[in-house]
Amino acid sequence: MKTAVRFTKAQEAKALPILLRHSPGMVLPNRTYVLSDEAVSAVREAGIRFEELSTEVNAPNLAGAPSGARV
Repeated sequence: MKTAVRFTKAQEAKALPILLRHSPGMVLPNRTYVLSDEAVSAVREAGIRFEELSTEVNAPNLAGAPSGARV
């Protein structure tokens, strides 16, 4: 599962070595990253704080949307 997280500038500096080892994640603007569960766990274990923005579990989808409906 993937999780979108956002770091403060100071926390990002602490997290980067962990992220480079544990995740083929995606880097987005404003210190936002899409990380694997393993990377999120490693960052938490290191005591680095972050804001969890979204997970795949609560991501929006098109299930139940009628064909041709605007989303």
